[in-house]
Amino acid sequence: MADAPDLWVVHLPRPVAYRDGLALQERVRAAREAQAVPDVLLVLEHAPVYTRGRRSDPAELPLGEAWYAARGIGIEDVDRGGKVTYHAPGQVVAYPIVRTADVVAHVRALERAMIAALAEEGVAARARADEGPDFTGVWVQDRKIGSIGVHVRRGITTHGLALNVDMDLEPWTWIVPCGLDVPMTSLAAETGRSGPLVPCLRRRVAYAYARETGRRQRLVSPARLERMIALVSVP
Repeated sequence: MADAPDLWVVHLPRPVAYRDGLALQERVRAAREAQAVPDVLLVLEHAPVYTRGRRSDPAELPLGEAWYAARGIGIEDVDRGGKVTYHAPGQVVAYPIVRTADVVAHVRALERAMIAALAEEGVAARARADEGPDFTGVWVQDRKIGSIGVHVRRGITTHGLALNVDMDLEPWTWIVPCGLDVPMTSLAAETGRSGPLVPCLRRRVAYAYARETGRRQRLVSPARLERMIALVSVP
């Protein structure tokens, strides 16, 4: 890995409001396009929110925005692929802002990174790419544990993966997750473990993604990232 390109891994304090995370991605993307920074992986947790991708259908949020808002869950429309998903504390989110010439290979690498991280925890997970795009993500048998949605502009990616670790799974039952009538699960649900699981999974996911993509992980503080991207304006 001595000659491998750098991957700046930035662990953000939790929880990150979804709009703040989206704005940071755009600023990093602009800096990456300007070659002010190398490839970057943002690792974080979000405050509770449902997000609707480009292929979402209103029926995926059947209870209405006011019902969800009363339970402290906002709804955001985003430019990533995929349908409705859920983010909340207890879920590891990783956003690679990287150059790519192959979107499909990028998605497969995200799947493999989650599978590798889960294997380190003793959970046998799998991808289901051969069953069609609706099954993108990572599964434990027929239960979905990891979701993926990406966007690419000018050869640079945003958005990424979300791996359920020890989050409350009930809000998943209030939507049609990813447009599929499937059960959602988490590392805690699969193993029966409790305690501070997220910090370890943050590190495992970042390491696995760097390894899967042939990049050299460099831990960078949020403050240093902010200094580097502050000189670049988002168009």
